[in-house]
Parts: sequence; C-alpha cells; structure tokens
Amino acid sequence: MYFTNLPNHDAPGFDEQVHFHKFKKHNIIFNATSSESHCDNHVGCLSFKTVLSGEEWYGIGRQQLAVRPGQFLILNNEQNYSCRIDTHEKVRCFSIFFKNDFAVSALQDIFQSEEYSLDNPFQNTGVMPEFFQTLNEIKPQVQQRMSTLIGSLNQQGYNEVMVDEHLLFFLHELIRVYRADIRRVGEVAAIKPSTRTELYKRLCIAKDVLHASYAGNPDLNSLSREACMSVPQLIRQFKSVFGLSPHQYLMQIRLVRAAELLKETDLTATEIAGLCGFENNSTFGRAFKMAYRIQPIQFRKAGL
Repeated sequence: MYFTNLPNHDAPGFDEQVHFHKFKKHNIIFNATSSESHCDNHVGCLSFKTVLSGEEWYGIGRQQLAVRPGQFLILNNEQNYSCRIDTHEKVRCFSIFFKNDFAVSALQDIFQSEEYSLDNPFQNTGVMPEFFQTLNEIKPQVQQRMSTLIGSLNQQGYNEVMVDEHLLFFLHELIRVYRADIRRVGEVAAIKPSTRTELYKRLCIAKDVLHASYAGNPDLNSLSREACMSVPQLIRQFKSVFGLSPHQYLMQIRLVRAAELLKETDLTATEIAGLCGFENNSTFGRAFKMAYRIQPIQFRKAGL
C-alpha cells in the first residue's frame, strides 16, 4: 500500500485500530509532505524511517531522536514509539513498514545458507533480529534506491511485485547496518557480551543526543546523564567505538551540516555559523578551513 498523505489522528471518526491493522496485513510506504503531524503512542512493525527535507522527531522510551535528511532510523517489530512533525516548513517524510511475515521470511533468507533454504523452502522461524534504535547514515546507493522507488510509485502506481523487490533491497541494508552495529559492540571495552551490548546502546544515546542538539551547546555532563555513564567512561568508550571523542564527533556533525547549507542555501557564513552551533563566524571559519582546507565562501564558490 502507498500513501502520499499522513493520517490525522485527531480527525473526527478516525479509527486507529482499523488504521494500524493495515500494518499487519500489508507492506506500507508513506511518501508524504506535512508541517504538522503527531502520533503519541504507536506499537509498530519493523520499519525504516527517514525524511527527504525538514526533520521529524521520534520518542523511544525516554529518548528523543531527530531524523534529518541523510539519516534513517530502524524501529523494531512491536516497538512502542511516538512521532511528531511540528515546524513552519514543510517536512517530506518517507517511511517503509514491513509486514511481519514478509520481513521474517526475507531476513531468514539472508541469514541462512542456500543449502538450508533449499531443504526448508517454506519454513518460517518467526525470528527477527533486534535492531539498535539509533540514527544511521543513508548511503548513496540507498538514496538512489529511494529515488527509483518513489519515481516508480508516482509514475506506475503501487505494483506489489515491483515494490517487494525494492523492499528486499532495504531489508538487506537493514542487515548491513545490524552487522556494522554488532562489530561496533565488539569495540566496547568490557568482558561480558551483555555488558558490551548495554554500553553500546548507551553510547548510541549519547551519539544521537549530539545529532539532535548540535546547534546548541551539549556538554559532557548532560551527555553522561543521558547515557547513564560517567564522563571518563563516556569519553573513553565513545572514542573506542566511534573513533572520535564526543567533542570531535560534535564538530564533525556541525561541519558536515555547514557544508550542506553552503551548497544548498544562500545563507551567509555568519548565519550558517549560528545555525550550526559555532560561537561566531571566526570560529566557524577556522574550524571549516582545518577540516576542508578551504574557507567557507571559497567552498561555496567552488561548488564542492
């Protein structure tokens, strides 16, 4: 099923039970534009969430994650969450909800050997990996696949065979991300596997807080409280897993965002510096030149 409008949960006569029952029977794609939308409590199926413009906020437990262009979020089957769009600008959101039987069958095929699949072609274990609830980078091939899928849907309408073939690609991408997360868990300095997994989840919380609040001034004490880790432990483990200290990671987020704004907008360097959390234009200029070997305005003129 393909929707180009988000449901209005406050509309008179809106039946949430009927609406959410569709997610159990069909693969569903949303490609919608909105400036205001919210769902306070949803128990969803495995899903892929991103935005093509603007930002959408998701609440998972006590976490608040801001999904922006170039990022995506994986939500697990039977995951409780909230979501909201509340902005003056139009937000274009793109979500894929995978029907449970379809997702389990596809993921089972990815994980199992060809020999096992040949001997047991119709066996469905019902087992699905638990994905980490954290922001992920959208790779160019995923961006291209999204564009191709959206173009096909808009031109040809919803064709189940065509859509399912595309969705298999996205499920393979989810597994790639899952395996990358498992490798990062192995970088956590702890003896017990359960401890490494728990620490990685807490480090992801700190990482996502940096993404959500890069325009402000997140400090180590607030990060450590959010992640429930001491400041020394947070710094040590964060660098071990992500290869950068929290401050270095924050600067990377700011500089990448600044480069995007230089390419995509006519905002001045001073305006971009403020939007990206730099103290002033001079601080921004020095940091940008150190990272890109060129001043911001020269970067814009060069079309890099």
